[in-house]
Amino acid sequence: MIELEGVPELIDPVMVAAFEGWNDAGDAASTAVAHLDREWKGEVFAALDAEDYYDFQVNRPTVWMDAGVRKITWPTTRLSVVRVGGDKPRDLVLVRGIEPSMRWRSFCNELLGFAHELGVELVVILGALLGDTPHTRPVPISGTTSDPDLARRMDLEETKYEGPTGIVGVLQEACTHAGVPAVSLWAAVPHYVSQPPNPKATLALLNRLEDLIDVRIPLGELPEDARAWQVGVDQLAAEDSEVAEYVQTLEEARDTAELPEASGEAIAREFERYLRRRDGGPSPEDRTRPPMPPKPGNKDDEDSSDD
Repeated sequence: MIELEGVPELIDPVMVAAFEGWNDAGDAASTAVAHLDREWKGEVFAALDAEDYYDFQVNRPTVWMDAGVRKITWPTTRLSVVRVGGDKPRDLVLVRGIEPSMRWRSFCNELLGFAHELGVELVVILGALLGDTPHTRPVPISGTTSDPDLARRMDLEETKYEGPTGIVGVLQEACTHAGVPAVSLWAAVPHYVSQPPNPKATLALLNRLEDLIDVRIPLGELPEDARAWQVGVDQLAAEDSEVAEYVQTLEEARDTAELPEASGEAIAREFERYLRRRDGGPSPEDRTRPPMPPKPGNKDDEDSSDD
């Protein structure tokens, strides 16, 4: 049951979601949402029932002590809300949890029920995957959507992926079938240094999210953490000649592939993004948002998110 009595009326809300597990290489995506929750002091207003979606032999609960009393934390997905201040404030509904073990369609429908009740205008799902990318170059971030109109308006790729998918792909398709604008942002994490944390990938996701929804995100110590992470990986690679040679091969392939993009137009676009982040974002009248989604009807969406 959805109970939102403690949640105030939200302003231009965007739902930002990330899930630990298969979709979260280097914990980059879940750490990005945790960063937003911490920096803006999010208030948790709902948690999904762990019994409905998790296999506790796969995602085990944890026991901890609170003032001498033993307590159990169950694996689940929690929702919190934060308000982004400024000349044009807006609210973010943050969804952070673990990829569910079962009943994915019901899981997505429950999240979409929250989105509908809160008047969410856009769902942004963060993910991270392992890729053949060098740690010495900027983290590739791909923005995808199943909506061709949204892809055109927001300079995104229309997804053409075929193959195994995780909860990120299933939730995006559930949003599409429900008429809720949805975008997935994916960070590519070097497969040879996949262990978490990866602050460089987390920082890249937050920078792309900042551009997408036109908000100024406080980054705290993330830029310094990202620099320290890269220095550490540089040192490890330098100690192994085979790894160093492999990284050089990845660098050459990446630079060759991106050479056509090093045009004046591409450079100008990146410089504009830098200025927006430095100066606090574009003016309110420059902000572009997708239209409000239609209110879902009474039809059964249980099977609508099937791949």
